[in-house]
Amino acid sequence: MKIVITGGAGFLGQRLAARLLERGKAVDGEGKTRDISELVLFDIAPAVPLADKRLCYISGDITDPETVRTLIDENTDSIFHLAAVVSAQAEEDFDLGYRINLDGTRLVLETARALPHLPKVIFTSSIATYGGTLPDVVTDETAQLPQTSYGCAKVMGEYLVQDYSRKGFIDGRSLRLPTISVRTGLPNKAASTWASSIIREPLCGRDAICPVSAETQMACMSPAKVIDALIHAHDLPASAFGMSRSLLLTGISVSAREMAAAVDRQRRNRSIGSIHWEADPAIQKIVNGWPKATRSARADALGFAKDESLDEMVLGFIRADLDNQLKLYDAGV
Repeated sequence: MKIVITGGAGFLGQRLAARLLERGKAVDGEGKTRDISELVLFDIAPAVPLADKRLCYISGDITDPETVRTLIDENTDSIFHLAAVVSAQAEEDFDLGYRINLDGTRLVLETARALPHLPKVIFTSSIATYGGTLPDVVTDETAQLPQTSYGCAKVMGEYLVQDYSRKGFIDGRSLRLPTISVRTGLPNKAASTWASSIIREPLCGRDAICPVSAETQMACMSPAKVIDALIHAHDLPASAFGMSRSLLLTGISVSAREMAAAVDRQRRNRSIGSIHWEADPAIQKIVNGWPKATRSARADALGFAKDESLDEMVLGFIRADLDNQLKLYDAGV
């Protein structure tokens, strides 16, 4: 079984690849559990090598037809489409955002459509597809009204996956992800990057900058639960999704102040870095338009796992990722 991950050099792509290789098996479009014989990681940037003979790395542009046709060939059974330009960058560069987030998605779907069999396509959407006047808790019934170019492109991606599935071109599934925290790596241009950096940097003994107010709330989900969700969505039968191929995931609601307090609870004998509250009106405006909490009865009924607490998420980072993050800094990054 051949699986392709676009955005394979990124944080989620690398974690997803490692988990799939560890499992060694996945469910194909006919409901059969098969061995993963080939896993292709595609990205514009080089990937950190994972030593496994089943792995193949391809670097290129997700909007280049020839490259994508080479990537998604007649042997491809499943595609996890994670490649995207992040929120604030898509807002700053309108043309780049739509070229990658919309045109790139359409090209992946068109290439999948041309295959001689029905491939699975798992698309990562976002709670940035919501906006405007929102309830305290966004649910399966909440209408999507994005207030950013990134959110608009994600909504369009969801509808494309829905329609290509309706037409029988692909077997698609879209997951609307809450903000992922705690990510390893370095701060990026995502408007949500602070939700990881104000936990990650202090625990590594470094100072962090938070561009939003302490009262700002965010619906969050741990990396481990997101990876669980992606694989669970892949392995479910298409019939489980019913009429809608898009699914909201449940995220816990936490404020920036609560994140800072959770870090302090893990102080113990560590040297904890400081958090500097430096307001960025542009980031605050974007984040204010996102859900403060999400709850999906549909995801619960389909067996998707969810986080129980912020402390659990912080401890998960300490146990699984803190050592690697410290090594990243020791390497002079």
